[in-house]
Amino acid sequence: MKNLVLVVVFLSTSFVSFAQNNAFDKYEENPLIQTVIVNKTMFQMMSKVKADAKDKELQQYFNLLKKLDNLKVFTTSNAKLGADMRATVATYLKSNPLEELMRVTNEGKNVKIYVKSGANENIVKELLLFIEGANMKDANTIVLSLTGNFNLDEISMLTEKMSLPGGADLKKASKK
Repeated sequence: MKNLVLVVVFLSTSFVSFAQNNAFDKYEENPLIQTVIVNKTMFQMMSKVKADAKDKELQQYFNLLKKLDNLKVFTTSNAKLGADMRATVATYLKSNPLEELMRVTNEGKNVKIYVKSGANENIVKELLLFIEGANMKDANTIVLSLTGNFNLDEISMLTEKMSLPGGADLKKASKK
């Protein structure tokens, strides 16, 4: 009986974890949403690229890549899909309690950054960035989801190196 309970608990937590990771997957195949998905295997491959050992910034970047599990970026300029993305973020936050790290509203741009802390307050297990009113080319609404075990200061470097939308907002958050 005890083993049955353990199996049920394990299966239910596995299912919940699986559902959490796929909250935004419905946007992947939509032609009106631009998508970037990078998985752990790709991060590991990227971290093994030969580079100048004297370039400390590049070495920090490669060390960060080893700490990342998953990156998903979804952008759209479609107002209806943007509203749906906002609703999906709200639903996700209800079932996955993330701490609001920062909220900025300026000139029609609304930026919200949420995190789930890791082993200590300096480590982030999950980062969720939601931007409305971005007014970038082909992107008015942006959702960025990043998982792993990383320091927030390191993430602004990643978004800069990979030219990801919302990078400037993350850089501001890491300085606070």
